[in-house]
Amino acid sequence: MDKFTTLTGIAAPMPLVNIDTDMIIPKQFLKTIKRSGLGVNLFDEMRYTLDGKEIPEFVLNQPAYRNAEIIVAGDNFGCGSSREHAPWALLDFGIRCVISTSFADIFYNNCFKNGILPIVMPQEVVDLLMTDARKGANARQTVDLIEQTVTTSDGQVFPFEVDAHRKHCLLNGLDDIGLTLEKASAISTFEKKAAATRPWA
Repeated sequence: MDKFTTLTGIAAPMPLVNIDTDMIIPKQFLKTIKRSGLGVNLFDEMRYTLDGKEIPEFVLNQPAYRNAEIIVAGDNFGCGSSREHAPWALLDFGIRCVISTSFADIFYNNCFKNGILPIVMPQEVVDLLMTDARKGANARQTVDLIEQTVTTSDGQVFPFEVDAHRKHCLLNGLDDIGLTLEKASAISTFEKKAAATRPWA
């Protein structure tokens, strides 16, 4: 998993509330167990017509936001059914951070496990970030996980809270397997001791 320290990038404004996981990655794309290749289908039913043509009005189809790395979203982002494919699709598209007033719990947890930083901000701050994002590709926002701040294109700085353990994992690029491997030496010592004291086990 890639480390997340500081990100400066284009922020796409998505003010719609209750963006659920089926909107993020529709069910017909859940057959794969690969984490790559899903970016093209991110927000598929919002991005494309039934015959596969891009819908120009959708924010990520607009030239200014095609390379967005941050989404500033409406309330309750990632609600709906549990599917890890949702953060996979966001990450494969290039999204490393989503900012909203609230997230569905399972989606929120899955983001951290896949290298995406979900940030919860008060409504008034999200509104300001949304307005800043609407300025387009030249209005880049900076997310600093070390300092736990989001800075707008014109220099306004807003702090955010994040769980210390999850922060550690993102800063060091640790998923669940990586966390286990951090304890490899202790696990090996335990196994050797157990083999010596309980050879029958």
